[in-house]
Amino acid sequence: MTIHSLANNQMKLRDGLQISYYDTGEASGVLAEQSAIVLLHGYCGSSSYWQNIIPGITGLGRILAPDLRGHGGSSAPDDDVYGMDILAEDLLQFIDALQVESVYLFGHSLGGYVSLAFAEKHPEKVRSLSLVHSTAMADSEEAKQNRDKAAAAILADGIEPFVDGLIPKLFAPGHRETMADKVKEIVAIGYGTSAAGAAATARGMKARPDRREVLDKLEVPRLLIAGSEDAVIPSEKTFTAEGPNVSHVVLDGVGHMGMVESPAAVGERVAAFIRFLSTIRE
Repeated sequence: MTIHSLANNQMKLRDGLQISYYDTGEASGVLAEQSAIVLLHGYCGSSSYWQNIIPGITGLGRILAPDLRGHGGSSAPDDDVYGMDILAEDLLQFIDALQVESVYLFGHSLGGYVSLAFAEKHPEKVRSLSLVHSTAMADSEEAKQNRDKAAAAILADGIEPFVDGLIPKLFAPGHRETMADKVKEIVAIGYGTSAAGAAATARGMKARPDRREVLDKLEVPRLLIAGSEDAVIPSEKTFTAEGPNVSHVVLDGVGHMGMVESPAAVGERVAAFIRFLSTIRE
């Protein structure tokens, strides 16, 4: 099995979990000292999801892009459920080990769920939170049933048939053929996901609570990005918070993979948001 990841470093957390991660190692930039921009990928993905976004924000601050447990080059503990709180604890141990005191979180899909769980437990460490094709809402009953079906199918048939069926649905219908090479790349990344880890993560996403109140009450700037053709998480499920500290962005003609389908637009929005954050840092 080939692992597709941007990781250029590895570490072991206190419980023995091995985390692979990308780290620019930059201690300076326009953002607060001892802080980092943290990019969290989606389900059956890896840090490679951010490969087209990172160049546009390099130099603005230290960038960290870990492979979540069970994904990419990180290990897959033998647990039945990878709850979002568990993944948030992984993130806490990870940044603590790197002596990062605060984070600017960008979470794609699953990564958004982890970001919200982290923000709920450790709001003092969060300087901003961005959901990219993600939601603070819990799964519907139908979605919960589908998580169980996905976990069962993965364990019975392996990760590759599941990924083959999943990934094309993440792209806007018009992009499935015009971006066939990109779809193939994302499929290859998905093949690197541990089958047991993918099943445990599916169960963890099923069990996550509604965190709309967490998103709404955060006092830090929030950036919410949705695709106009996202069949997985439509914009109304992303845009559940409003106010002067909340920005909504709709990517026209884009599905669930804006970082791949429209990297220039996403990169520009992320870079502009980071530069804005630098003007209000404490």
